[in-house]
Amino acid sequence: MAVPPSYSDLGKSAKDIFNKGYGYGVLKLDVKTKSQSGVEFATSGSNNTDTGKAGGHLETKYKLNELGLNFNQKWKTDNTLTTEITMEDQLAKGLKLGLDTSFVPNTGKKSAKIKTSYKRDFVNVGCDLDFDMAGPTIHAAAVLGYEGWLAGYQVAFDTAKSQLTQNNLAVGYKAGDLQLHTSVDNGTEFGGSIYQKVNSKMETAVHLAWTAGSNNTRFAVGAKYQLDKDASLSTKVNNACLVGVGYTQTLRPGVKLTLSALIDGKNVNGGGHKVGMGFELEA
Repeated sequence: MAVPPSYSDLGKSAKDIFNKGYGYGVLKLDVKTKSQSGVEFATSGSNNTDTGKAGGHLETKYKLNELGLNFNQKWKTDNTLTTEITMEDQLAKGLKLGLDTSFVPNTGKKSAKIKTSYKRDFVNVGCDLDFDMAGPTIHAAAVLGYEGWLAGYQVAFDTAKSQLTQNNLAVGYKAGDLQLHTSVDNGTEFGGSIYQKVNSKMETAVHLAWTAGSNNTRFAVGAKYQLDKDASLSTKVNNACLVGVGYTQTLRPGVKLTLSALIDGKNVNGGGHKVGMGFELEA
């Protein structure tokens, strides 16, 4: 079996059906470029159509191949500076080490996180140490895979309070074009998803969720259809009768347009619907 996914990527195929290709309530522009020296630049700006609030970020990525180091620096319009340094497959094959830092000049607030992960056939494990003034928090996760079956466990321990803040379990199965995923978060949040690639153009997914102590089961159905090599259509609907529609069109190599809308099926004539548009440029 190939290397299993990380815990956060379990059920990712179904999640992508519900999350990718939508951006309602937001007008967004993304620009990506790369210099001759190999430095990558990414600029993003967005405006929330409900609140009118605008935001954005500038991101740079570059590599020191001789040392096996990757650098990622980002500045956000809320005046937050973040830096990420990673090293992969240098000390041992499958081992990735990282350091994440952030700094807010206005307040002087600082934070840091040390990340480690190791992956090989049948296993994918990770451990992060999140530093805080009160005391660090330890995040750990492991996923085991065998003959299509996947089992994962995720835990977080707050050393300042000496207690578990996260205790999650997940089980999945993948067979060809069909993927199943179930999870239990902190013993109270239960979830499950089914993903199927019907054919080369059609993908579908179903998601179910239930909270202990509640009589309501939340569910959603979604699908993505590839109209042609440059265009795709995404749709989804949930138990609250909220209908999402997304259309993505590659206008030319490096230029992509995304249009999306969210319609309240219970109140079609009452308004309150949302639309969004995204524009991506890459050179």
